[in-house]
Amino acid sequence: MAVSNIRYGAGVTKEVGMDLQNLGAKKVCLMTDRNLAQLPPVQTVLDSLVRSNISFQVYDGVRVEPTDGSFMDAIEFAKKGAFDAYVAVGGGSTMDTCKAANLYASSPRSEFLDYVNAPIGKGKPVTVPLKPLVAVPTTSGTGSETTGVAIFDYEHLKVKTGIASRAIKPTLGLVDPLHTLHMPCQVVANSGFDVLCHALESYTAIPYNMRSPCPSNPIQRPAYQGSNPISDIWAVHALRIVAKYLKRAVRNPEDLEARSSMHLASAFAGIGFGNAGVHLCHGMSYPISGLVKTYKAKEYNVDHPLVPHGLSVVLTSPAVFTFTAQMFPERHLETAEILGADIRTARTQDAGTILADTLRQFLFDLNVDDGLSALGYSKDDIPSLVKGTLPQERVTKLAPRAQSEEDLSALFEASMKLY
Repeated sequence: MAVSNIRYGAGVTKEVGMDLQNLGAKKVCLMTDRNLAQLPPVQTVLDSLVRSNISFQVYDGVRVEPTDGSFMDAIEFAKKGAFDAYVAVGGGSTMDTCKAANLYASSPRSEFLDYVNAPIGKGKPVTVPLKPLVAVPTTSGTGSETTGVAIFDYEHLKVKTGIASRAIKPTLGLVDPLHTLHMPCQVVANSGFDVLCHALESYTAIPYNMRSPCPSNPIQRPAYQGSNPISDIWAVHALRIVAKYLKRAVRNPEDLEARSSMHLASAFAGIGFGNAGVHLCHGMSYPISGLVKTYKAKEYNVDHPLVPHGLSVVLTSPAVFTFTAQMFPERHLETAEILGADIRTARTQDAGTILADTLRQFLFDLNVDDGLSALGYSKDDIPSLVKGTLPQERVTKLAPRAQSEEDLSALFEASMKLY
């Protein structure tokens, strides 16, 4: 198990300057995006750096849903800056971009595809020492402050992939619930769906002791190792928080208790899936995001078509858990009950249907788009979506049930409409 250093509480962001001072940092790179650069979370970090006399440079070119091109731009900035520490202020896109910048600036002779997950990249283990990275999440979804994963769109293949290594995990995550008050309601909903699926997928993933073969050297042991007794605790607890607080957090921007709880749930689920892994919802989500045509999510201030990650993940969840339930029906029923289903008279063979119906109701209550067709996809797109899922073996192999191309086609087809 790899567990991150987390500091949680209202106002902890003000301590970041002292943290960097304690780490002996002399020249710091602060990464964020252009929207956030104008908002209080970034200002709080800047004020703290100035108070602690930390020399810094700001990079605000992070792209929401990053690409290999946007990663390269940030990497170039990091290489030129010769920084000895990094601070990432933002959602998963910012934290992931900063992880990649730290990695390649610390390993300047490496080619970009060296560390990218196989089969798209070479998937080499990281053996170079990295600089300290402090992550300050401003959304409640990715849990990226706790994970050694950096996800991006590989534009050449129009598919999402990433870099996965415990070595790129942030040194410290400052989880400050005050930042959640700046999130628009749709951002709260979509990031919350990511927490929901992180918890569900890591809890229903193939158990760690059913995976083989064992790596010949521990350095090759994957970060994602299947469901396990420690990750299970984090996943179930995160799911309970989602069930209790997500709808409240979306419906009332002033509900600090709900938004604070979701911010913590994001870190909990991050620690769970950062060790157990995710499976089909995530594997199928990458082409859904990568092949977007014209859809632009509401309340996201971007100038390019965008399917937010949490939305792309959750839209396939009813179909996915109907498909996987036959392997571990008890776990599927248990999660359905946590999300509000009455399972007192449930039969184990109905576990998938019960969880799927519970998820559909949850999404309907939050006015979620009616399936992939609402994002501009049709049956004609299914072969491309399947093709984009096939390289995602790092996660699809964690599903408790193996899937053929025909299975994936059927899952995409079943996700075209939800209600």
